[in-house]
Amino acid sequence: MEEERIYLENKSRKRGLLFILFIGIILFFWELGSTGLFDETPPLFAAAGRAMHITGDWLTPRVNGLPRFDKPPLIYWLMGIIYALPFQDIWDPLGTWSARFPSAFSSLLMMLAIGKILILNPLKFDLYPRRTALIGSLAFALSPLVLIWSRIAVSDALLCSTLGINLLLQWKRYSNPCNQNWWSAWIFLSLAVLAKGPVAVVLTGMVLFFFGLFQNDYGRLINRIKPIKGILLTLVLSSPWYLLELLIEGKSFGESFFGYHNFQRFTSVVNSHQQPWWFFCLILVIGSLPFSSFLLFSLYKELKNIIRLDKRSIPIPEESLTNFAFCWLISVFILFTFAATKLPSYWLPATPAASILIAHYSINKENKSKSQNLLWILTCTICIFISLVLLLLPIWVEFINDPEMPNLGETLIDIAIGKKAFNLLFFSSIAAILIGLRFKNGRLLLIQIPLFIFQLYIINPMWKTGDYLRQLPLRQVSELIKSSKKTYEAVAMVGINKPSIHFYINKVVLYESNDVVALVNLSERLSIEKRDSWEGSPREPGGNENTFLMVIDKQTSDYNHWKDLNPELLGEFSVYKVWRLNRRDLDLRAKELQNQGVNADWQNPRPERL
Repeated sequence: MEEERIYLENKSRKRGLLFILFIGIILFFWELGSTGLFDETPPLFAAAGRAMHITGDWLTPRVNGLPRFDKPPLIYWLMGIIYALPFQDIWDPLGTWSARFPSAFSSLLMMLAIGKILILNPLKFDLYPRRTALIGSLAFALSPLVLIWSRIAVSDALLCSTLGINLLLQWKRYSNPCNQNWWSAWIFLSLAVLAKGPVAVVLTGMVLFFFGLFQNDYGRLINRIKPIKGILLTLVLSSPWYLLELLIEGKSFGESFFGYHNFQRFTSVVNSHQQPWWFFCLILVIGSLPFSSFLLFSLYKELKNIIRLDKRSIPIPEESLTNFAFCWLISVFILFTFAATKLPSYWLPATPAASILIAHYSINKENKSKSQNLLWILTCTICIFISLVLLLLPIWVEFINDPEMPNLGETLIDIAIGKKAFNLLFFSSIAAILIGLRFKNGRLLLIQIPLFIFQLYIINPMWKTGDYLRQLPLRQVSELIKSSKKTYEAVAMVGINKPSIHFYINKVVLYESNDVVALVNLSERLSIEKRDSWEGSPREPGGNENTFLMVIDKQTSDYNHWKDLNPELLGEFSVYKVWRLNRRDLDLRAKELQNQGVNADWQNPRPERL
């Protein structure tokens, strides 16, 4: 009988995980490659990953003929592997499925890891672990931050997954004395270091420190997770790439990666990403919508439990998952609150911890209390409020003034996206309130299921609308450049800079701003700048004319210093124009500006060059 019970339990768990896998595949991979890459950062990652496959240089990421030391290589390696698959340009014509696959796959793995930890380690008072696992997995997957960064070709989702699985394995090792596998957690930590850098080690150290402190069990924690051996294993696996880059690229790599992209981002504001100290309080709420009330309540209860904890007692390790998740979340909060540069994506590593806390307080015995019912009503009310905001879209969308999407408002109104969203969210939320107040077990699913449908039938079409308005013109520009470009012609883009142009044409593009210095810079760069596989703009053999192609936006083309250059207009798409310019005309204008005291500054050191 006991063996049969265990067999049935294992079978039930496998079914639960397979269902989570099925839901995750639909959520993260549905129409993944149907839209182009959104500027500005994703095309840089995608171009670097594709370049590794094309050039065979799998050591140094390069974009637009320059090394890119923004992030470690793991994300580029994964992208490069997908780009190297047979017939990739046929089954992925936009090149976006290949670029987004690592992010989508990372979030799917994290979703499964959360489901598995909740199924195999039922929370206290949990009579339905499969249901709780589904709730926790969906709380993670439906987070607005997770949904966005799972479809963006950057390394944030990869860090979230590798760091998150590492931390779950650390807790699993601590909570289960029969589990002798201490090394797998540190392997995932080494992957996190190769995904984002030293921040993964810092966060892991902070989580384990706070957990040992609040659990009052440093001795058992250290004995089981073996931190000294683990750090050595992490260094052995992750440090070779860093050492090779330092050896080959030298000072430029050290100053760019460690100096600028790590130390300087933490100690000073980079790229104008300055936010108030309470920024991550806001992101904590937004990142867990519409279940923010459950998360805030769980943080309050966990903090209250820690304050009340008898320092002489040690909580049961097997029941410490929510304590661990609390330490995980506050570690991310503290570290990035103290960082000078703040971005919403920095909160992504905290979303798995938030989902575990949400899942726990959705099944806790206190669900029968008035406070829990109030939290449930508040969650549904948030969904109702969102539905009303979307219903009023025709009123407020006109206030979105994006010069790159001049027809955004009327397009969204034409497809009636607001009405569709209202009908789905409003009526499902009203039904959820009525049903959830009577049937309390697993009631978060009453909201999560409509949100799952909302993602597929509302958010994905909105992605496509944004792509049609904002990115399609850039793809049209790129196709025109590829069909019109002469062998010896260089390509430049001034004003609005879009790395996707480089990604789509797969040629070096000289990017400049719209001011007078930019014009002087461009004139010089066409003559003397050198990059990998590109050396300036040589004169066409046998010809007296030396032309180049330039992409310029309408506003920039109206500035006096860009006027009267006698361009040949090759095409016009949305706010972008494609010009063929004579180098002689550009050089004459640059000479006039130099005589007026305008000097080129393109050779001045810049931490981030495109």
